[in-house]
Amino acid sequence: MSTREDILTRIRSSIKERYDMPALDDIDPINWEDPLQKFISTLESTGGRAVDAGQEDVNTVIRGLFPEAGSIASNLEEITIANINPDTVTDVRQMDGLDVGIVRGEVGVAENACVWVPQTMKEKAVCFICEHLVILLRRDNIVSNMHEAYRRISFSDYGFGTFISGPSKTADIAQVLVMGAQAARSVTVVIE
Repeated sequence: MSTREDILTRIRSSIKERYDMPALDDIDPINWEDPLQKFISTLESTGGRAVDAGQEDVNTVIRGLFPEAGSIASNLEEITIANINPDTVTDVRQMDGLDVGIVRGEVGVAENACVWVPQTMKEKAVCFICEHLVILLRRDNIVSNMHEAYRRISFSDYGFGTFISGPSKTADIAQVLVMGAQAARSVTVVIE
């Protein structure tokens, strides 16, 4: 028996009481009267930003938010301001120093402001390497809770996706809040 198996066997033998898993049908998840407004307020409380594009062109909205951005990456057809396509880079290091990454979110969750972002591009690093991440999200794809979200998520051919909620931040070192510690320094959800 391996050391791992030996440890697990000893742990299992010391369990005194066993409990059945709760029936998922018994869970009554949170439902918000206005999931869009709850999503926006929760996102802003995590340090993120929500922008309602309304009828405006998303390229105009994004350029207005990041007028100084020199490098913008996206493979979305509707994004004409991108000057880097993550599907055509030969080495992910070509995106080092990326100012803005633009991706499409599939599902937004009001209770925690998470957005499911499936990998739809060759280089998923766009979601994490850029200084500012912009997620396009259709307002009718915002649900109240994670239970609803999990029923809607799907994986692309790449087999990867992630929930993103607000900018990367940590206060591990000297209890000083640092934005952009492991990923984007800012996250903006453009609601269409």
